[in-house]
Amino acid sequence: MDEDSRYEAVRSRDARFDGEFFFAVETTGIYCRPSCPAVTPKRRNVHFFATAAAAQGSGFRACRRCRPDAVPGSAEWNVRADVVGRAMRLIGDGVVDREGVTGLADRLGYSARQVQRQLTAELGAGPVALARAQRSHTARVLLQTTELPVTHIAFASGFASVRQFNDTIRTVYASTPSELRAAAPRSRRTATPTAGVPLRLAYRGPYASAAVFDVLEAEAVPGVEEVSGPAGRRTYRRTLRLPYGSGIAAVEERPCGWLDARLHLTDLRDLTTAVQRLRRLFDLDADPYAVDERLGADVRLGPLVAARPGLRSPGAADPEELAVRALVGPVGAERLVRRYGKALDAPCGSLTHLFPEPAVLAEAEPHGTLGALTAALADGAVRLDPGADRDDAEQALLALPGLDARTVAVVRTRALGDPDVAPPGVDVPDSWRPWRSYALQHLRAAGELE
Repeated sequence: MDEDSRYEAVRSRDARFDGEFFFAVETTGIYCRPSCPAVTPKRRNVHFFATAAAAQGSGFRACRRCRPDAVPGSAEWNVRADVVGRAMRLIGDGVVDREGVTGLADRLGYSARQVQRQLTAELGAGPVALARAQRSHTARVLLQTTELPVTHIAFASGFASVRQFNDTIRTVYASTPSELRAAAPRSRRTATPTAGVPLRLAYRGPYASAAVFDVLEAEAVPGVEEVSGPAGRRTYRRTLRLPYGSGIAAVEERPCGWLDARLHLTDLRDLTTAVQRLRRLFDLDADPYAVDERLGADVRLGPLVAARPGLRSPGAADPEELAVRALVGPVGAERLVRRYGKALDAPCGSLTHLFPEPAVLAEAEPHGTLGALTAALADGAVRLDPGADRDDAEQALLALPGLDARTVAVVRTRALGDPDVAPPGVDVPDSWRPWRSYALQHLRAAGELE
């Protein structure tokens, strides 16, 4: 889109572009999402930015009315396989907070200077600024949904010091942390160690939630996952292995512009990472308008798209777990959890274990294809993290003894979030590109493909 097209999207308050770009108003010093309900500013006063971090870096603060920090992520980062797309997925997963810019660069195979230069040139902000914008959003969520002391929130949201936290909140929101907390109704601050952190997971466009919950219900591994409730009102719950501890997530099926979720975490520093993993699992950053436009024009797929607008291609909350499950199947996965899964310190209903780590499985069952896969995952020979190169990962998986191309296609689709995968032996025309993963999901949902 050129700037004139973006301004037209702002003037029409088009929510399709929320998260795809941001606009800032020079006369007010505020930046917004395209669908902001405020009076449309004059064109000469508007500036456009690819990211919230770029707007913040130019001195603009977040609009209190439309909350531009709460928009879905850009679908572009899931589609793109270049260094910028990979970097954005890693930053979303919290890598900069945990490992710094050097750790991010090492994962991408570039120098820190190259990563800084490429991100700044294309997005108007470097990795530190992008991570800072993400931290400020996490902090706002905790301030407005919990009664945690401000000092605890500062470190839980990834800031290195309380002073840095205070300065960032003032810069981004033009409010102190206490003022930001006071702006939210006390009734919203319901999070406690037992109740968890309540969240609204935003998405753009239509969302065919029933099909996603159908997939998750069919695949649920006892002890790690469960789906309860009648169709249309189901709740998906699962355990999460996270960088600083463990967690339990619950997501409601009822969509209303967002999915209601609740996170129970042993360490609140994992909040950002846990949210991003849920977003990938439920494919919340997709662009359903682009997908449906391409696939809906196809003679075979058109009726299926009309029947399920906004159908998503589910991802994975834990890519390494997904790879193992794709290999051994549901029965095998249940056996592995029962024998090698780590028991939760405090079980929650039927959720009792974390899925076993690759290193544990590699040691416990070192032989055969399972042993080869888990050893490769444990020693880094196969990388499935959000910033992994998808082609490199596929080739590394295919090189493992006994791992067939169909299983690798599942891993590429689900664990690596590739929207354009064509499994071997399935007729997938090029006209469905770059959304072949979504096309196959439509066929599965219609019962035309297993």
